[in-house]
Amino acid sequence: MDIDKLISNLIELAFAEDIGDGDHTTLCSIPAEETGQSRLLIKEKGILAGVEIAKTIFHKFDDSLKLEIFIDDGMPVNPGDIAFVVSGKVQSILQTERLVLNVMQRMSGIATITHEYVKQLEGTSTKILDTRKTTPGMRILEKQAVKIGGGENHRIGLFDMILLKDNHVDFAGGIGNAIRGAQKYLKEKNKSLKIEIEVRNIQELEEVLRIGGVNRIMLDNFTPELTRRAVQIVDGRVELESSGGITFDTIRTYAETGVDYISVGAITHSVKSLDMSLKAV
Repeated sequence: MDIDKLISNLIELAFAEDIGDGDHTTLCSIPAEETGQSRLLIKEKGILAGVEIAKTIFHKFDDSLKLEIFIDDGMPVNPGDIAFVVSGKVQSILQTERLVLNVMQRMSGIATITHEYVKQLEGTSTKILDTRKTTPGMRILEKQAVKIGGGENHRIGLFDMILLKDNHVDFAGGIGNAIRGAQKYLKEKNKSLKIEIEVRNIQELEEVLRIGGVNRIMLDNFTPELTRRAVQIVDGRVELESSGGITFDTIRTYAETGVDYISVGAITHSVKSLDMSLKAV
C-alpha cells in the first residue's frame, strides 16, 4: 500500500468536500495578496498528534505557506500552549483551517486516549493494539495517531494479515478447515502473511494448538481467569491477544495475566476530539 498516496487522496477529497467551487466567504472578504499569520492554540490537556499531517495539508494547498513548529507529534500539551504558527497568504490559511483542525483534533484525541490506556499497562509486557473500527477514509491517520500515543497497529486492513474470526471459522466448517484453508491459500498465492485465529473457549484454544500453523490466537470475550489459564496452556508457543468487553477499568487485570496484546476498539471508535483552534495573530 502506498500510504503517502492514500493520504494525498484523502486530503484532496476533504478539500473537494469543504471548498467545492470556492470558499466564497474568504474570496469576497480577503484580498488575494493579503498575508498574515495564525497560531494553533491548544485548549485542552492531552497528547498532540497531526502536526506532520497539518504540514502536508498546508503545503498541498499552497506550498508557499510556512510553518514554525513549537511542539512535535507525541508531546504532551496543556491549555494555552501554541503548537505552531503558519504564515503566508491569508486566503490559503482560511481555506485550510477547518481541515487542519478536524484532522489534528481527531488525531490528538486518539493519541491522548491511547496514551492513557498505555499508562494503565505500565510495568507489564502487554501492548495495546487498535482495530479496524475506524472512521471510513481516515484509517491511516487514526492508526498513525495510535502509534503516536504509544500503542501499536494491529493490521491496516484486510490485505496485510489473515485473521480468522468466528464467522470465518463457522462458514468454513470449523477451526481445522479454516486454518488449513489459510495455509493452502498463502502457498498458492505465494504470500507471506501472519495467520491469527479467534477462539471462543478453552476447547477451541486447545484445538488450535493441536492443529498448529498460526502466529497468534485471539481470546474472544474471555474472563481474566480464563485468560490466565489460556496463557498457562499456551506457555509462549504463540502470541496471545485478548479482545472483547475489556474496559479502561479492567484492562490492567487482563494485562497482569501475561497476555501479549490487548486490542481496544474504543481508542478509535469512541474518542473525544482534543479542543484546539487556529487563531489569527
